[in-house]
Parts: sequence; C-alpha cells; structure tokens
Amino acid sequence: MSKPSIARVYSYYLGGKDHFEVDRDMAEYAESVVPIVTDLAFGNRAFVQRAVRYLSGSGIRQFLDIGSGLPTDGNVHEIAREAMDDARVVYVDHDPIVLAHGHALLTEERTTTVVKADLTAPQELLAMCRDEEILDFTQPIGLILGGILHHLSDEEEPQRITRELRDELPSGSYLAISHFLRPEEERFPQWAAQADHLQAAFLEKLGTGIWRDHDEILAYFGDWNLREPGLVPVDDWHPLPASSRLSGECVMQQHSRHFIFGGLAQKP
Repeated sequence: MSKPSIARVYSYYLGGKDHFEVDRDMAEYAESVVPIVTDLAFGNRAFVQRAVRYLSGSGIRQFLDIGSGLPTDGNVHEIAREAMDDARVVYVDHDPIVLAHGHALLTEERTTTVVKADLTAPQELLAMCRDEEILDFTQPIGLILGGILHHLSDEEEPQRITRELRDELPSGSYLAISHFLRPEEERFPQWAAQADHLQAAFLEKLGTGIWRDHDEILAYFGDWNLREPGLVPVDDWHPLPASSRLSGECVMQQHSRHFIFGGLAQKP
C-alpha cells in the first residue's frame, strides 16, 4: 500500500474503485505532467477488447492474457464468450490485489483461470500452463500483451521475452500487443518531448514506463504475419462505429493517438 501499483493506477484511470491514495497520487501527477494518460488507458482497453473480438471471430478458443490487471467491464473472458460459451481464458498477473479480486470474481467460472506468474519468467509461466493443462498447446492460442511490455525495462529484455513466448506457441496462434510509442523526434518534436515528460513521470513515481519507437515495438512480433492495418494508433485498429462500441470505448483525443500503438500478428 506504500507504493503505487501499475494495476491499481490503471484501474483509477478507467474509473475503477480498487486503488489507494498512493495510486491516485501517481495517476494525478502523471496526468498533470501530460494530460493524456486517461485517454491512453481507455484507448488501450478498447484495443484489447476489439482484438479479442477479432480473434474470437477468427476461431480462437483459448486466450492467455498476461498482465491482465484488475477486473473491469468488458473483460477478455466476457468478450470471448460473445462468440463461444466455452472459450478458455487464462489471466496472468503477480499483483496480490489483482489475484485476490480475480479469484473472487471467477469463483464459479469453469473455463477461466487466474494464475500468479511473472512475464519476466516466460518459460516458467508457459510450463505451468502446460503442466497444469489449463491451456491446450496443440491448438492455437491468442496471446494478449496489452499495455504491459512498456513496463519492462531494456535490462529485462522484452525482445527476448516475447521471442520465447512466440517460440512456444503452436502454429496459428496470435499475438496482440499495445505499447506506448515515442513519436519520431524529427517529424514530431513537440510530441516526442511530451512522451519524454510522461516517461520521466512514470519512472519517478512508478519505477516503470518506457516509450519505445515504432521499429522497436514492431520487432516484438518477430516473423509472425502482421494483420491489417499493421502497427497503428490503437484507435485506428479495426475501429467500431459509435453505435456498436464496446464497454468503456471512446474516441481518443487527436494528439493522444500518437502515443500508443497496437497491432496483431499470426504465427505461420
């Protein structure tokens, strides 16, 4: 309770109730530095929801959501169930409050599981999913890394981590990623400066939060086949008309669009 939590700060931005004063202080400080953070949280949430709906429509029946965060409206298992009642969803987090809330929410769920694991130990995470048979590695899996890789430092080797995850998933699997993007300084010097200010605020108060460039984020997909429209502002990734937007979805402010990108790729 003495340190801000990524999951609880995110919950605050999304209008949730599961946060403490230290989390609210962090969230409000970041918003005061560059007042777009709430916009980024909602844009990220909507992207994940649309990606899950896309995957469900493509026949994916099991999902691995790493760094899932605190439950809110329009969770991955709820979106997946729109297409198939028996969709299997595994939520992964290491925040004890996230785990407690997840277990409480899913006490009667048969095909949705919450597990404690760390993204920085991908082999252990996948071995647990395989050994405990909570995922079927003979069938395609939809891997969701929504707004989590930018909370890994370069020293934690996010490129290696995503490579190890990709290598272990069966052919036909998908990888959905959303990530803070640092705009090109030569083309957008003002926005690049804003990204630097926001990164400094996150690192000072939260200890994580790295804005990476387009090519760095694109490299997380490796040699997988990137689906249209590619790696783009999350608002541009299969946007829905206003009449059918998902829970919590809103159109981002125009300048916010430059700071968070998303994409989805399939393993050959």
